[in-house]
Amino acid sequence: MSSDQVKMEQKPETNGQMKMDQNQAQQQQSQQNRQNDQHSARRGGFGGRGGKFNGPRKDHQKMETHQHADGDNKPNSGGFTGGRGGHGGRGRRGGGQMRDRDQAPRDSSFVNERLLKQISGPTLDLPPQEFKEKMFNGRCRLYIGNLPPDATEDEFLKLFQPYGLTSELYINKEKNFAFIRLDYRSTAEKAKRELDGHSFKNRNLKVRFAPIGAAVKVKNLTQHVTNELLELAFSVFGEVERAIVFVDERGNSLREGLVEFTRKVGATSALRFCSEGCFFLTSTLRPVILEPYDVVEDTDGYSEKSIVKKGADYFEARESGPRFAKQGSFEFEFGTRWKQIHELYKQKEEALKREMKLEEDKLEAQMQYARYEHETELLREQLRQRELDRERQKREWEMKERQAEEQRIVEEEALRRQQEELSRRMSHQDDELRRRQQENSLFMQGQQLNNLMDQQEASMQRGYNNSAGDNLRDYEGMEGQRQGCGLAQIRRQA
Repeated sequence: MSSDQVKMEQKPETNGQMKMDQNQAQQQQSQQNRQNDQHSARRGGFGGRGGKFNGPRKDHQKMETHQHADGDNKPNSGGFTGGRGGHGGRGRRGGGQMRDRDQAPRDSSFVNERLLKQISGPTLDLPPQEFKEKMFNGRCRLYIGNLPPDATEDEFLKLFQPYGLTSELYINKEKNFAFIRLDYRSTAEKAKRELDGHSFKNRNLKVRFAPIGAAVKVKNLTQHVTNELLELAFSVFGEVERAIVFVDERGNSLREGLVEFTRKVGATSALRFCSEGCFFLTSTLRPVILEPYDVVEDTDGYSEKSIVKKGADYFEARESGPRFAKQGSFEFEFGTRWKQIHELYKQKEEALKREMKLEEDKLEAQMQYARYEHETELLREQLRQRELDRERQKREWEMKERQAEEQRIVEEEALRRQQEELSRRMSHQDDELRRRQQENSLFMQGQQLNNLMDQQEASMQRGYNNSAGDNLRDYEGMEGQRQGCGLAQIRRQA
C-alpha cells in the first residue's frame, strides 16, 4: 500500500465529508418522510399515543423530532383528519392530506411582493436590531461522527440530556453519523467541548458544528448599508435569523455581509432571485452579489486529539520541531521558494484588487455620467412635453376663440333677422291699419251719401214739382263732389 493511500485512509473527517453526509441525510430523510406520508395517508398516522391534537413527543422536557437534516422543519404537530388516525388516534400525524407545512418542496422559491413594495421607499430611520438569541437557531446544530452502528435514539438523547433541550435529531446508521440541534449556542459549544473525543460504546465521537445551510454571503454592498437595512432587505425572501455587515478594526464597513435565514428555502430564494435579477439596497445602482456561505463557525480549531497519529506521514512530519533554517542550506533554499510563490500570489492578488478598484471607479463614473444624461434626457422630455402641452392649450384656446366668434356672429345674424322680421311685421300691421282706416272712411262717406240721396228722394217724392231744376243741379254737384273725393283717396293710396 502506497503512502498516498495511507494518507487517504487515515485522513480525519473534514467539512467536505460533513457536507456529503449532510446531503445523504437529507435525501434519505426526504425519502423516509415521503414513505411515511404515503403510509399515514393509507393507515391514518404513526407514532406514540396522542390526544385530540397530538403534539411533539416529550422525554424529560426534551423536544424530540425526526425531521430533515437541513434543519428547516419544526417539530411535527399531530394530525386531526385522515384514516384510522384522526381525532385522538394512535398516530402522531394523521392520515389524509394534512401534511405539515414544512414538508413543502425544497425548490419553492418566493418573494414577498407586498413587503418589497412597502420597504422600497426611503429607509432613513430604521429601528436598531435586537441582539437576542433565538432558541434552536442554525448556529446551534452539531454534527456527530464515528457513531457505533448499534446506537439507539434514546441512548443518543440521553448522551445530550445534560446540555438542555434538543431538537431535530437525525441518525444515519449506515454512515454512522448524526445531526442534532440544541437550544442555545452556549450549550452547543459546551456539548461540543465535552463530547468531542468522548468514548461512546468503544468509539470516540467526533463532534463538530454543522455548516449553516440557510446562510448566504452578500457582496458589493455600499458604505451606507447597515445590519438593520440588510435584515430588512432580505426579509422579503423569508424570516431572517441574523444579518451582519463585516467591519474592519476601525469599525468601517468592508462592504460584505452575512445573512442567516431561519429556513433553507429563504436562502435558496435569495440566491435564485438575486442571481437572475438585480437587487438594489440603496439608491446607488450597485446590485448585491450573493454566494452560498458554508463556512463552519468553529472557534476550537484543529486540536491534537483530532489528528490521526498512526500513519507514517504523521511520524515523518513530527520528527522535527519548530526551527529556523540556516542561510545557504537546502531547507533555506526551498523555504525561500515557498515564500516567493506566496509573495507572487500576494502581488498578483494586489494587482487584481487594484485593477478591480479601477474598473469599479470607472463603472461608477460611467454610472454617474449615464445617470446625469438620463436625468437630463428626462428633463428634456418633460420640457418637450410641456411645450406640447402649451401648443395644445394654445390650439384649444384659439379653437375656443373661433367658436366663440362664430357663435357671436351667428347670434348677431339671428338677432338681425329677428329685428328685420319684427320690423316687417310692424310695417305690415301699420299698412293693414291704414287700409282699414281708409276703408272705414270710405264706408262712412258712402253712408253719408246714401243718407243724403235718401233724403233727396224723400223730398222729391213730397214735391216733385217744387224746384225740379234746382234739385237736379244740386244732385249733379254732389255727384261731382263724391267723385272728387274718391279720386283724392286713390291718389293717397298710390
